[in-house]
Amino acid sequence: MTFTDPLVLRTDRADGLTTLTLNRPGQFNSLSQDMLTALQAELDAIAASESVRVVVVAGAGKAFCAGHDLKEMRANHSEAFMQALFRQCGQLMLTITRMPQPVIARVHGIATAAGCQLVSMCDLAAAADVAKFAVSGINVGLFCSTPAVGLARNLGRKAALEMLLTGEFIDAMEAKAKGLVNRVVPADALDAEIERLVQSILAKSAVAVRMGKGMFYKQLEMGLTDAYDFAAGVMACNMMSADAGEGIDAFMQKRPANYTGR
Repeated sequence: MTFTDPLVLRTDRADGLTTLTLNRPGQFNSLSQDMLTALQAELDAIAASESVRVVVVAGAGKAFCAGHDLKEMRANHSEAFMQALFRQCGQLMLTITRMPQPVIARVHGIATAAGCQLVSMCDLAAAADVAKFAVSGINVGLFCSTPAVGLARNLGRKAALEMLLTGEFIDAMEAKAKGLVNRVVPADALDAEIERLVQSILAKSAVAVRMGKGMFYKQLEMGLTDAYDFAAGVMACNMMSADAGEGIDAFMQKRPANYTGR
């Protein structure tokens, strides 16, 4: 079932995979209120689904995502509108990290401002070698405060601040070196690289992936002692799952595991 307007967001489903394609190519897939609402609706539905195991976020046209819709922002120039818009965007970014399914950014073109933020908040990202990244609000008198949250949690502090204070573009290989993306491949190999990532995750235990993603983000906000205590509890619970028993038995018996997601 599709919950959104295909004019702003396309949804495609295959075995265990849902691909969400930002579909405003004429506006470089900028994150209008309608786009944010559509993404939120789809991600909320996916989070509650046991049949979807992996999500890919892609962009139509030349760009991945050029950030917020500046025309919409100028047409609604009030602090109340801005507060609501940025909180709406922040809720979307939190949804990505809180949902049980891994979310992969497929970055084929530019990702700027909130588009770069979106890449940073996805769990994994693969980029074409022609892709470029920037948080360029500073160039128009606006520090990219909300994108800074994602950048600060993926890049080193000085690398993040350099992007935020200069607004300069970095290429895909520099983005990989700085920790913003996982993989960089030629543009014509991007779909194959995304498929490899997706299939690698789909081959694993759904319960282990689900528990592991939740554990990973929660422990990041803890002190070291609390993080180890929390991780020990999660791992013990994971160890009691049927999939962990099956995986260990399969390993010892030198056969493929037959995971059930339980």
